Formats: sequence, C-alpha cells, structure tokens
Amino acid sequence: MSAAYTSSTWVECVPNFSEGRNPAVVASIAEAIESAGAKILDRTLDHDHHRSVITFAAPAEHAGEAAFRAVRRAVESIDLRRHSGAHPRIGAADVVPFVPIRGATLEDCARIARETGRRIWEELRVPVYLYEAAALRPECRNLADIRNGRVPDPDFGNIRLHPSAGAVVVGARKFLIAFNVNLASSDVDIARRIARAVRQSSGGLPYVKAMGVLLASRNLAQVSMNLTDFEQTPIHVAYEAVCAEAAKHGVGIAGTEIIGLVPGKALEMTAAWYLKVENFVPGVILEHRLEEPPA
Repeated sequence: MSAAYTSSTWVECVPNFSEGRNPAVVASIAEAIESAGAKILDRTLDHDHHRSVITFAAPAEHAGEAAFRAVRRAVESIDLRRHSGAHPRIGAADVVPFVPIRGATLEDCARIARETGRRIWEELRVPVYLYEAAALRPECRNLADIRNGRVPDPDFGNIRLHPSAGAVVVGARKFLIAFNVNLASSDVDIARRIARAVRQSSGGLPYVKAMGVLLASRNLAQVSMNLTDFEQTPIHVAYEAVCAEAAKHGVGIAGTEIIGLVPGKALEMTAAWYLKVENFVPGVILEHRLEEPPA
C-alpha cells in the first residue's frame, strides 16, 4: 500500500460473493481473508439469493491485501456459468466495498479501492469497475447502473467480463444497512410493486434502494433493501413504509432480517421511536455509560 497509515487506522470491508449454497467455498474465502491479518466480523449465506456476505475489519495497510486474497479465492472457486440465484450479479466476487471505521476517511478507502482494483485486473485478469467514492467517472457512482450494463467499459481491463468470474465492482462508501422485509405472501409481483414505491430512484424514500425477490425455499416474497444513510432514513421509517404499502395489497409481514452488521445507533434510533421514549439520549443505555471514562 502506497499510503502511510498509523496502526490505529482501521477499515471495514464487506465483499459480496455469488455463492450462498456451498459453505465450504465461503469458509475457504474467509480463510483467505484471515491469512492477510484481517478479522472476520460476520458471515452470512443466503440459499435463495445464492449469495454470501463476509464482513471483515483490518488495519488500513492490510485491508486491500485481504480483499485481494478473497477475490482471488472466489475467482478460483466460483463459476458464474453454473450459477443461478435471486440476487442480481456480475461477478463471482460481485462487489467489494471499503468502509471507513476507526481513524480512516472515505478518501483513504477510495485510495485502497483503486489500488486493489488495479491489482485484481493486473494479476487475475478480471475486469474491475470502481463505484461510489472510488469512482473515476460520474456514471460509475451508482452500483445499479454498472450491474444494468449502462457503463460499457471497466476502469481496469480490456474485456467486459471474465468467462467464469465475470467482473468485480470495487468501491468506497459510508456504512450501509442491508435490511429485508419478508411478506406473508409468495406473490413476488407485490414485492416488486412495494420496492418500486419505497426506493429513492422511483420517487420513494431518500437513501433507500429496494427490489422484490422470491425466496423459493420459504415460498415468501421479499422486499430487499439497502439503507445507504440510516440517519436520514432510519430502519423504522423504511419498515413502516413497506408495511403501509403491503397493507394496500392486503398482505401482512412475515418477518425481517438484517444481513451483515448494523451500527448500535441504528437500533437505538428504532427502539426509541417504537417505544416513544421522550428526550432519548444514548446515555440511558447501560453499555454506553460503562464505556465512559471516569470523572
């Protein structure tokens, strides 16, 4: 890594892989990440989406190496020619976002993303697109535009797709919450209508991306959302919006799920709203009070 970081500069990375049905493959990718000195924080596999999400943290100087090793293992292990799943994808290692946490900035993460992306192409010959804060072109900032084929050429690479591994989208972004609402219905058309109503791109809630999918193994339709700024659109606001739209179709809610990790503040905001706590402050939470330095 060309930049100099202190030992207290930490970065989170949340790579998504197009494998959710073979735990051994995902475990092998996690081992590759750990071999670079990173710490695995969470691992989620989804059979219907045929997708896994691994959350890890590492000192900034090791984060890019850990992500590269994960992508390399995914390229070796996953063949998109034999892949089917509910989640849209363009790569075996589909998206690799770097997120600033302790002492790191979004600019640090963008730098790591660009260096890692270049290395993926040069050593693995898998084309790379850069998105969000790492984007070199304005048309690449939105991940959906890359997946939908609106960006013709990668940032690194002279081919659009590797035969078996597709392409990798590497970027830098703020913290994102992957929040899904399962409907008490198998009608995926209703889920898609709800997703269209609540997502920002269709005139819905700001900082919300959403799509409707079918969870075939459970025979449930799902509204799958990404909350890209939970302080502007909190979890409870997105949930209530989905509930309201579902009610219009006479459909109830079967449950919800969070993929990966979630900041404590996001749950605090939701709990305070539902409990109607007056003058809520983080200091009422025991763990926060225990972490305070002695007076």
